[in-house]
Amino acid sequence: MTSPTDDRSPKLPRGWLRATIVSTIAFAFVGAAAGFVAFLSQLRVAETVPDRKADGIVVLTGGSSRVSDAMELLAAGYGRRLLISGVHPTSTASDISRTLPENQSFMTCCVDLDRTALSTRGNAAEARRWAEGRRFTSLIVVTSNYHMPRALVEFSHAMPRTTLIPFAVVGEKWREEPWWTSGSTLRLLLSEYVKYIAAELRVRLEDFGIDLWPEMSEQPAGQQPRRPATAQAN
Repeated sequence: MTSPTDDRSPKLPRGWLRATIVSTIAFAFVGAAAGFVAFLSQLRVAETVPDRKADGIVVLTGGSSRVSDAMELLAAGYGRRLLISGVHPTSTASDISRTLPENQSFMTCCVDLDRTALSTRGNAAEARRWAEGRRFTSLIVVTSNYHMPRALVEFSHAMPRTTLIPFAVVGEKWREEPWWTSGSTLRLLLSEYVKYIAAELRVRLEDFGIDLWPEMSEQPAGQQPRRPATAQAN
């Protein structure tokens, strides 16, 4: 007769669950660290003049000297027209030209302003419409070095047949001190890395017809214009 306390069913080794959890966390941490290193390897540490010209130039607002660098490229003949994407709804061409007195003449002839984009994804969508309307097949993309990987993900997805030439703007702070010695720069890079991974995941899901984050192209009726997200976070 079997005793009630005689349990002959197999048991998992003690601590198996804890070991599984710890191993999973360790693998996730190693994977995230490796991905972060790969992300950092994409960042330019010095500004490099494009090796060729393009039909147009697109600059994403939100970082220091992005617009001025894009205007210099336009003045040097690297593109026929410039799109400044993510401009605040209340800003005008004259407002921008006052900050760039040496390039004011180009503001009236060769610069277009996009006040619709509220995100990097929106920048890419508006740049696609702008390029298609002018039959441009190549673009120089101007944005900060830390933002360039995510920008290229969004632009490549929005316009896969367009040749994209990156021009990464390197800020003074980036040049003056290593990123690992600055807490604010490290936080910025970690935040941008998370956004980059999210963008990669979204575009891969969209390739399978799954859109988890639809882009809102228009403001709801009666809503006041918001400051573009690019000007705040990118």
